[in-house]
Amino acid sequence: MEFGLFVQGYVPERRRRTDPEAEHHALIEETEYVIQADRSGFKYAWASEHHFLEEYSHLSANDVFLGYLAHATERIHLGSGIFNPLPQVNHPVKVAEKVAMLDHLSGGRFEFGSGRGAGSHEILGFIPGVTDMNHTKEIWEETIGEFAKMWLSDEYPGFQGKHWSLPPRKVLPKPYGSGHPAMWYAAGSPSSYAMAGRKGLGVLGFSIQKVSDMEWVLDSYKNAVKDADPVGGFVNDNVMVTSTAICAETHAKAVEIALGGGLNYLQSLLFRYHDTFPRPDGIPEWPELLPDYTEEIIELLIAEELMICGDPDEVFQQCKRWEQAGADQLSFGLPIGIGYEDTMNTIKLIGEHVIPKIDTDPVHRTTRFRQA
Repeated sequence: MEFGLFVQGYVPERRRRTDPEAEHHALIEETEYVIQADRSGFKYAWASEHHFLEEYSHLSANDVFLGYLAHATERIHLGSGIFNPLPQVNHPVKVAEKVAMLDHLSGGRFEFGSGRGAGSHEILGFIPGVTDMNHTKEIWEETIGEFAKMWLSDEYPGFQGKHWSLPPRKVLPKPYGSGHPAMWYAAGSPSSYAMAGRKGLGVLGFSIQKVSDMEWVLDSYKNAVKDADPVGGFVNDNVMVTSTAICAETHAKAVEIALGGGLNYLQSLLFRYHDTFPRPDGIPEWPELLPDYTEEIIELLIAEELMICGDPDEVFQQCKRWEQAGADQLSFGLPIGIGYEDTMNTIKLIGEHVIPKIDTDPVHRTTRFRQA
C-alpha cells in the first residue's frame, strides 16, 4: 500500500477570528505540507477543486496550486482531487490542456483525478435550475472518454455531444513522454467504485466509513476492474482511500491534539456541502453542529477505525488494517483544524516510522503502468 496527502484549503471561522490573513496562511501552509510529504516518502499529494464552499475549501484554482508544487517538489506525484470536467465549470479541452501542461512541469508526475462537484451548493452555482444532482453524471459520462483521444491523437477529430462540442483541432501540449497520466474518479458512494472499475479508472475514495464497512466496496471495485473497458489508454487498477490522521510521540499527546482540533466542525461542514453523500444516522442538518468531541468520542472513533490517531506504532497498526482491507493507497486529509507544527509532526512521524514498514516498493504504480 502506498501513501498520500490530501489538501483542500480549509479555513474555519475560528481561525479567521484570530488571524486576519487566515486564508493566505492556510493556503501557504498546505503547500509546505506537500513539500514535507515529498521529503518524508509519501508518493501522492492530492489537491481539491471546490467553488463557493466557505470555510470548508478555499482551494478553487488547484491547477495554479499544483503548478507551483511541480517546481517545489522532486518525486511526489501530484494529483487533481479533482479537476471538474463538466463544460459548464471547465471546458473539457481546457482540462486536457491543464493536465498535459502539469505533466510536463512535473516531469511526468501528474495524476488526473476527475469528478462532478461537491453537492447542490457548488453545482447550482454553475448549472442553475437543476433539480436532480445526478444530472451531472450524464454530463461527466459524455466527457470522460474524450480525454485520451485529445492527448493521443495528433489531431483530435472533434466532438458533437448533447452538452458540448468542438470541431477538429490539435489539442496542445501533448502529455510528457509516452501515453498519458493515470486517470482517476472521485467516488463518494459505494456504487461509484464499481462504475469506475468498469471504466478502468482508479478511485479517489472519499467515503466516510470504517474499514470493515469498506472491504466489500473495495472488493466490488476489484471485481469490476478485472473486465474493464478503459476510457483511457490503459487500466489504472488503483483505489485510494482517505482518513483523518494524527500521529504524535505518545497516544495521550495524539488524543490531546485531536481534542483541540475542532474535528466536529469540519465533519459538520462536510455534510453541509456534500449533500449528495449518504448521511449517516446522527449527523445533524446545518447549521446544527455535531457535538464537540470528547476524549471518549476520540477513543471510540479510533476503536471503530473511523480515524487514525496515536503514537507511531499504533498508527502503523491502524494503517495496516487498510492494507489488509485491500486499499492500494491511504491518503490523509490534512489539515483538519490541527495546528501547523502538529500537522508537520504527523507527516514527519508517519514518514519515518510507518511508510517504510508498509510501502516497501519505491516505484510508483502509475509510473509502472503508464503506457500509450
